[in-house]
Amino acid sequence: MAQSKSAVLSRLSWRGLENPVRTTVAAVASLLVARMFKLPEAYWAPVTTLVVTQSSIGEAMTNGWQRFVGTALGAAAGALLATYFGPSAIVFGAGVLALGLICAILHLDRPAYRFAGITLAIILLIARARPPWVIAAHRFFEVSVGIAVGLAVTAVWPEPKSARALRRTS
Repeated sequence: MAQSKSAVLSRLSWRGLENPVRTTVAAVASLLVARMFKLPEAYWAPVTTLVVTQSSIGEAMTNGWQRFVGTALGAAAGALLATYFGPSAIVFGAGVLALGLICAILHLDRPAYRFAGITLAIILLIARARPPWVIAAHRFFEVSVGIAVGLAVTAVWPEPKSARALRRTS
């Protein structure tokens, strides 16, 4: 038992711990910021931060922008469709298709479309007591906090080169 512990500990180094520590700091920071703003579903901020911080700064900027735009489009579409039509499979399908067409017309990449569809589903298909526009605004701000914190941490504390190399080979 002691030998297995020492074998595990001997493999740990700052190089191996840096990415988990960096990611943890970023995720906790975004959760605290979202809670500071009293966002009702604050967990979306660290979820987004976890995705953003697993990138190099160039990838994070590009993907962060795509997530931001996609979330904005999905939030607007979700609020509009929920307000005027309500949740149904037909309305949801029409919304997903419309978002795909809008993303294509705007030359947005798949991450924008993916986040637009996810946001649409969250706003349109989950029953809540608050009006759809309020839910959409909250969702947009929760994700925006996660993107902002993730980008800030990625800019100040870039992903270790060993983690980038490992990600490219997998």
